[in-house]
Amino acid sequence: MTMFLSIGMVFTFLLVAYTIVRWGNVRLTGSTPVGLFTFIAILFASGLDVGLIMFPLTEFPVYADLVASPEYGFTNPLAIEFGFWGFLIWSFYFLTTFYFCLIEPKVKFFEIKIVKLINNFVIVTTCALTAHLFLINLPWYLPALGDGSTVGSIFYGIVFVSIVLATLSSTHIRYVRILSLASVAMFAVLITVMWVSSGLGILGMVESLGLVGGYFTNLPKFALPFNAYHEFYLFWWFSWSIMIGQFVSRFVGGLKTYQVLVSMLVIPSIPLAIWFSVLYKFHVDAISIVQFNIAMAVVGTVFVVNSLDSLIRLYTDNMGYTYGRLGAFKYIVGNVVALSCLGLLFTYGYLTPETVGSIVIAIFFVCFFYILAKKRSKVASIK
Repeated sequence: MTMFLSIGMVFTFLLVAYTIVRWGNVRLTGSTPVGLFTFIAILFASGLDVGLIMFPLTEFPVYADLVASPEYGFTNPLAIEFGFWGFLIWSFYFLTTFYFCLIEPKVKFFEIKIVKLINNFVIVTTCALTAHLFLINLPWYLPALGDGSTVGSIFYGIVFVSIVLATLSSTHIRYVRILSLASVAMFAVLITVMWVSSGLGILGMVESLGLVGGYFTNLPKFALPFNAYHEFYLFWWFSWSIMIGQFVSRFVGGLKTYQVLVSMLVIPSIPLAIWFSVLYKFHVDAISIVQFNIAMAVVGTVFVVNSLDSLIRLYTDNMGYTYGRLGAFKYIVGNVVALSCLGLLFTYGYLTPETVGSIVIAIFFVCFFYILAKKRSKVASIK
């Protein structure tokens, strides 16, 4: 599995490099173009989930424990956290966004029945993975509702309500866009409030952000998996990549290809670096987050709803099971039941991110060789 993932990583980075060399100055325009800020807001809110809010404070201690995990010793915990979430891996999203903007309309690979079926399976199961990760992390962030570790019925209820809300939001693309902007705004408020509360200050923030530089000085280290947990993250990013590109490509508003790449790598990474820097202050100084538990859980819930609604919208459009065709009852009940059941399959270990990510990598390869075999001249004519 590690070898397959590594080959997939190298293959993806080579495709990104070729894309920039071959089509770097081509303008990309989606079916529903929006301004850059709205595009990035939709990308950021759809392309990230509750893990951004809930994982870091549980992961910093792991990355700092070099006795148990010496492989993290090449840089600091903040740089590692950023490396698992920021910059380079957003190139996965760039590649698929570019593909669905410019290449897919010519080759229609994802219109092939078996490919469409597999792709929709990936989208649905990844939605369920998001719900599962939300579920297992809720007890840590809302200890007042349980014992701090056990997933009780109230947490199942919170996830269930989140799925229902996401399904309702997915009924109109306007709701998806509004919720994306609201998510970014809520996240910005949360960062600001926690930054002020931490006592980090401006100079402290600059110093903390300087630690993120440990990622860039060790960038090659992050290009391939260096342990099992890094593999988990990379498979997770792969599992999201096709569906995020398919969804956000419709919102690209006339940027050149290289501008899309720079925007997708740099702009989302800035709030990530700031957020992780604030949380790292809480970790290093052992500052309690009790007063922020509810706020973080609320923002995390909004991120979950925002991630799910865009993906529900995508796979229901792909399969023709739209709100307009099925009606409210069938549409809502069908999606809620499907995501709830698949989420339980992740919870009980029948599905894993590694399985879904491997399927996506395989799709990358099959698509590439399909183009070489059947659509090479069409793609070569794109200017």
